[in-house]
Amino acid sequence: MVLTAQQLEAIMPDATQLESDEPEMESSQHYTQLMLLVICLEWLWRNKNDYFIGANLTIFYSRQHLKTKEFRGPDFFLVKDTQKQPRKSWVVWEENGRYPNLIIELLSDSTARVDRNFKKQLYQNNFRTPEYFWFDPETLEFMGFCLKQNGYEEIQPNQEGWRWSQELELYLGVDGGELRYFTADGKRVPTPEESAEKAITRMLKLGLSLEVIAESLDLPLSVVQQIANSANNN
Repeated sequence: MVLTAQQLEAIMPDATQLESDEPEMESSQHYTQLMLLVICLEWLWRNKNDYFIGANLTIFYSRQHLKTKEFRGPDFFLVKDTQKQPRKSWVVWEENGRYPNLIIELLSDSTARVDRNFKKQLYQNNFRTPEYFWFDPETLEFMGFCLKQNGYEEIQPNQEGWRWSQELELYLGVDGGELRYFTADGKRVPTPEESAEKAITRMLKLGLSLEVIAESLDLPLSVVQQIANSANNN
């Protein structure tokens, strides 16, 4: 029997008592990659408030899961059309039965087999998550799948090796040893720092003073000076 979100809520524990219990990331390389995915998307969507990004956060989805805790949450997941607010975990029965629209796992020696098999089946058959990607920061293995009627099908890469995400309306692709987002016209989605560097470099070429640039971008003068020095050295 499939329970509705309301039925699940009635029999499951209070979501405020369910905190994420995910282990630490496998390496500093994995942590840096995870933060890069979060920061770039939040910067791109900085004017939106109808989504939630989970980073190394537990998803509570069933009574059996609460008993066994055999499932570790995704490294990165996105839920669209929801409130952007802090959460200690993602509790399905408190979120109107909503599961992630997109999941990204960062492979490691200890998790790769589970990510490629058990989790892929779980996200396909139980979560019905429309898109699933995985990336290994060490070997640069990168795969992506979209959910069709008969299950997950590989998202075919373009000539750059990028894979299109309909959920993000962006490409995901490996660049400089990192998994990055790219717009439909091929531009890499920057971090806030990369965006600031580009803006400062452009304004310097226009002959604006460091003080004017700092005030215009609402940045400390020391930061503008550092970026200007770096640009001159390059």
